[in-house]
Amino acid sequence: MKGFVFHGPGQSAWEDVPDPAIKEPTDAIVRVDTVSICGTDLHILKGDVPEVRPGTVLGHEAVGEVVEIGSDVHTTQPGDRVLVSCITACGRCGYCWERTYGQCRGGGGWILGHLIDGTHAEYVRVPYADLSVHALPGALDSKDAVLLADIFPTAYEVGVLNGHVRPGDTVAVVGAGPIGLAAIATARLFAPERIIAVDLMPARLDAAKQLGADVLADARETPEQLIADLTDGLGADVVMEAVGAPESFEMCTRMVRPGGHVANIGVHGKPVTLHLEDLWIKNLTITTGLVDTYSTPTLLRMAAAGRLPTSSLVTHSFPLDQMEEAYDVFARAADTGALKVVLGGEQHEVVAVRAA
Repeated sequence: MKGFVFHGPGQSAWEDVPDPAIKEPTDAIVRVDTVSICGTDLHILKGDVPEVRPGTVLGHEAVGEVVEIGSDVHTTQPGDRVLVSCITACGRCGYCWERTYGQCRGGGGWILGHLIDGTHAEYVRVPYADLSVHALPGALDSKDAVLLADIFPTAYEVGVLNGHVRPGDTVAVVGAGPIGLAAIATARLFAPERIIAVDLMPARLDAAKQLGADVLADARETPEQLIADLTDGLGADVVMEAVGAPESFEMCTRMVRPGGHVANIGVHGKPVTLHLEDLWIKNLTITTGLVDTYSTPTLLRMAAAGRLPTSSLVTHSFPLDQMEEAYDVFARAADTGALKVVLGGEQHEVVAVRAA
């Protein structure tokens, strides 16, 4: 079969790789139909995730059909159409008992496209399939469903829920890429007074407006002052970092009100300065986190009911075998306007980012 293989920083290729096989009785083999590319995949290609060994097939988001199961798999059968979660859960360790699947100590957590071969291939082996794949409603389109493998649960759990968004809050989201946009969409479920989107790219700010942002702020034009003006000098109740850069995290800490929450969602590849000399007195809560995907079943039901604007994030579609072109388009988002790039499934012409 073919797979997209990481060969070291800046080196990758769509090439022949061995077909996956059942290794444990809890495994399932899934024929991949639709995948998407994550910003974390780009971090891997840059060398920001040194745990990924050269020779690893990348990818951790997919929709497909189960073609084979191990003897100890009970919740899915060959022929089932499933969502492959970005997080694998053994279901037996203490973290899994607490639904903190991202910290699984039984061989799970974020392993696909990280510690083992991932989903950017024609077939993928999914360990612990009972808790790591989800049956899909027949009416849910694959390109909608694949966004629930990672970005929507990540934005919802690590951003909105960790940030304790409440009705009437002022919420600021720094970074209007796919994760930031999903955070805006899911924050709206809690009826905040206003959502402020901060980014450098006008097209992304336009997309943020479509998804429910009330105020748009150019990151180069002192958004901290704008938020202070809107909140009588206090700052935002909840600020989400959805970039993964030192300057954006420090900006978030300057935007939040005393007693507020800073929810870091971004993947950081460089050290960040935490200015405790300024922050110790502000009673802040700062959270970090890897998604646990405990919310995936709820989000799937909401998407099937038309309650989540998933497809509006998809700006480019490619056949699965155009993986290298798709990565290039996604990596050059400033030039291409890419938000979420989807491969496989029903094909559509490559389109530009939707404008307001």
